[in-house]
Amino acid sequence: MGKKVVQFEIMGKDGKKLQEFYSRLFDWKVDANNPLKYGLVRAEDAGIGGGIATGQLEWAGGEHRVTIYIEVEDLGAYLKKAESLGGRTIMEPSDVPGGPRLAMFTDPEGHIVGLVQAGSMA
Repeated sequence: MGKKVVQFEIMGKDGKKLQEFYSRLFDWKVDANNPLKYGLVRAEDAGIGGGIATGQLEWAGGEHRVTIYIEVEDLGAYLKKAESLGGRTIMEPSDVPGGPRLAMFTDPEGHIVGLVQAGSMA
């Protein structure tokens, strides 16, 4: 079996406005009651869990994007594999405050893809 998509992320200029938009559009319960105001969406509400926030969060690269996250056993090994296939590491393995261990790379066309360390999701 291949690796699973385990999370989505929607980052933009106005996280609160995006949270309200997606909440109303899809009836998602968005919980932004945290220091980063990162709007968490539970898997029960959206199929897979995710987050909606302002794209200026330093750890998120400060970009406006939609990203999927794939769960892997070894972040470093998958970053190396992505690079060997033409990708580029843009975020080394890092612990998100109160969250999972993540890394990010771009594919050969520049699309951002996230990796989640297996077992680190709450």
